[in-house]
Amino acid sequence: MSENGQFVRGPGASLRAMVVPAATTPAYDVCERARLSRDARFDGLFFTAVRSTGIYCRPVCPAPPPKPQNVDYYPTAAAAETAGFRPCLRCRPELAPGDGSWRRGDATLARALRLIDAGVLADAPLQALAERVHLGERQLRRLFVERLGAAPVAVHTTRRLLFAKQLLTETQLPITAIAMEAGFGSLRRFNTAFRDAYGMAPRDLRRDLPEVAEGPLTLRLGYRPPYDVAAMLAFFRGRALPGIEQVDEAAYTRVFGSGDTTGWLRVSRWSAEAHALRLDIHGAPAGALLDVVQRVRRMFDLDADPHAIADTLARDAQLAPLLAARPGLRIPSGWDGFEIAVRAVIGQQISVTAARTVTTRLASRFGTPVPAALAAQGYGHLFPTPEILADADLDGIGLTRARAAAVRAIATAVRDGQVGFVVDRSLDAFIADWVALPGIGPWTAHYIALRALGHPDAFPAEDLILQRAMGAGGERLTARAAKARADAWRPWRGYAVIHLWHDATAAASPSEPPRPSRSGRRRSST
Repeated sequence: MSENGQFVRGPGASLRAMVVPAATTPAYDVCERARLSRDARFDGLFFTAVRSTGIYCRPVCPAPPPKPQNVDYYPTAAAAETAGFRPCLRCRPELAPGDGSWRRGDATLARALRLIDAGVLADAPLQALAERVHLGERQLRRLFVERLGAAPVAVHTTRRLLFAKQLLTETQLPITAIAMEAGFGSLRRFNTAFRDAYGMAPRDLRRDLPEVAEGPLTLRLGYRPPYDVAAMLAFFRGRALPGIEQVDEAAYTRVFGSGDTTGWLRVSRWSAEAHALRLDIHGAPAGALLDVVQRVRRMFDLDADPHAIADTLARDAQLAPLLAARPGLRIPSGWDGFEIAVRAVIGQQISVTAARTVTTRLASRFGTPVPAALAAQGYGHLFPTPEILADADLDGIGLTRARAAAVRAIATAVRDGQVGFVVDRSLDAFIADWVALPGIGPWTAHYIALRALGHPDAFPAEDLILQRAMGAGGERLTARAAKARADAWRPWRGYAVIHLWHDATAAASPSEPPRPSRSGRRRSST
């Protein structure tokens, strides 16, 4: 490390190592302790590069620890690969959870990373990405190198290569199919990129691997502990839509796709020891695997850093005991943004059970039927699309006239591109777009941001349960007072909301949510 502490580089670092500002990586002594203790809390927050072997690892790598003088620390896998290191075949960096502090929120870097995750650089030059985040190409490249240790294109390429590596290791998909799923466009391009980065052909990675049984594709999705799997499944179980979702104490299952191609997925705990969920996928459309994985990661909030969140929220005397009691609570997002938006409108001022009943009727009447094989498993239909609901006659399913009009309005707006779930929008811009629609107030817009985007700072200040939970001695705060008090919780207000809602619901009844208010204020359906 340099004398001014700017760089997290091991003693005797060579010029081959990439210079990375310490602001993006834990301090050198913290990284050392985490590496030597294999602390899973730091998994994905930095990577260990070993100069004597040319390999980079996760901090939880089970291999014997290298000597400190041979080690450098990098904030991202892309930074390590840019410096010429190859991923460890034992700890498999592709399984590390992402660093949610970079990919979430409204900062320019976060918005750019979400666009990369959405595949912007797969079909467009760097200039297109720069324009989307309102920077010049040179500024954007400098921002990435300074914060992540790698240029945007390198981040994009590493992301694709690591996903391909996981598919090579955990599935029996043909290598040509893996090239397409990872976004390389052709087998030749994939072979070249893989060999250049890892010094071997893709087929060589499979040579000594055990055979994988035929059936659904199974992938391991890592998270950073602690993680409350039971609470997440309980949340989804209480809101599961019959015919689309099936949730029990062990797993979440649902159908997805379109009328032409329909598949199913199942999410469960990988094992009691592993910090990972198991994702089983069957019938995914060609080229859709990466999108499915990203949706599930967002839905189950797998890239959150609970310790960074707690560092801010635990300063509040009311939140501190809640965080201590349930440190693994995450934001439960949804599979599809439009589905969440419709459910949010239907759920206004009614209970969770009533909202689920009405939404089930809507989905059953207007959703596309699933193939017979899935129907035999208890599924019935896909959730209806914006195109279908924009002109649907919603009479007779339990919606008021105003609420039915609001559902059609948001379906029309999503269909026409007036609103959506664009990853490069700021929270304020997202809220402004949605509240401009009839029937959508600030509560609904923030609820959609929380559950459709998984936005960490969404804050439905108009929520009655939240206002009461935040007030002293049961006194209800005004929306303005709630916002003022929650300002100290930024940029993690969404997590504070989840903790307060969870605590209020548990206090009301261990099994039943609070009953809806008869006033004009919104009670939480969360």
